[in-house]
Amino acid sequence: MGQFQRLLSNRAANAFEGGTCNEKHLTAVGVEASMRGSSIQPICKIALISLTIIASVQPTRAQESSNIAKQAQNPIARLISVPFENDFNPQTGINKEDSYVLEMKPVVPFTLTKDWNLITRTIIPVIQVPDLAPGANGTTGLGDVSLSLFLSPAKAGPIIWGAGPIVSFPTATEDILGTKKLSVGPTVVALRSQGHWLYGTLVYNLFSVAGPSARQDVNQMLMQPFVNYNLRHGWYLTSSPIITADWEKQRAERWVVPVGGGVGKIVHFEKLPVNIYTQFFRNAEYPDGTTHWSARFQMQFLFPRKG
Repeated sequence: MGQFQRLLSNRAANAFEGGTCNEKHLTAVGVEASMRGSSIQPICKIALISLTIIASVQPTRAQESSNIAKQAQNPIARLISVPFENDFNPQTGINKEDSYVLEMKPVVPFTLTKDWNLITRTIIPVIQVPDLAPGANGTTGLGDVSLSLFLSPAKAGPIIWGAGPIVSFPTATEDILGTKKLSVGPTVVALRSQGHWLYGTLVYNLFSVAGPSARQDVNQMLMQPFVNYNLRHGWYLTSSPIITADWEKQRAERWVVPVGGGVGKIVHFEKLPVNIYTQFFRNAEYPDGTTHWSARFQMQFLFPRKG
C-alpha cells in the first residue's frame, strides 16, 4: 500500500531520504501509467496465473472451504499462515518499467493464558526497482523487516480485536530500499464476521527512534480496511486497499488512497489449504507524477489447528 517518487524532482529526493520504500509504499511508485501497451501486460498476466492455479486444483466441501476462508481473511486468526504477496506497479522510473515487491508475511499465534493469545506477524519484503533517474540505477534487495505483536482475547466476542506494538528494523540492503531507521509504533486490528460478510480494519503508525541523523525521520501511517463476501465452494469477493500517509510530507504529497478489489478462492494442494486472490487498484489520491495503477496477487498457505 503503498510512495516511491521520481528522482527527476526534488520531491522524489526527499522521498528516498525519508525511506518511503517500506511495506506497501511502492503502491505509488513511478510515473503515471496509461491503459495501453506494457502497463496492462503484468495485470493480464496476474489474472491469467490466478485463474490457471484455481482451475488446476480439486474442489472442496463448501462448508469446510467457507470456514477456512473466514480464518484466512482474519489477520489474527488462531492458525499459522504463510502468505506470499506480490505487488506490481506499472511504468516506474525514467524508462517506464515495472516495479515489483514480494512480501512473505508469516503469522504465528501463541496461547499465553486461557484468556489471552499473542499473534505475531512478520513482514519480509524483497523489492525490485528499475532505473529511477540518471545516477539512480535500478536494484533488487531486501527492504525493512517489520514485526507486529497483537495481544488478543482468547474468547472472541462480536468484535474480534488485537492490539500491540510494531517494530520496523533497518534491514534494507540498499539505501533506496529502506529508511535506515529503527522505528516503533502502535498497531491495532478489529473485525467482525457476520453471515457471508467479514470486514474490519488494520492500522499502524511508525515513528523513528534511532538511526542516521542524515536520513529523514519516519512518521508514517498504514491503514488497511478489508471487506470480504464469502460465496459457495470457497469463492469470495474481496477488497483490501492499502492506504498510506507520510506525515513528514506536504499535504499534496502525503496520501496514497487506492480503490479497487478482486476475487479469491480457497483451494487444496493435496491436504494443504491455500488461499489465493487477485486484486486490482486505481489510486484515487496520489502524489503528482506517480503511477495510479497497481495489482496484487497472493498465495497464502494455511495450517489450521487440529482439534
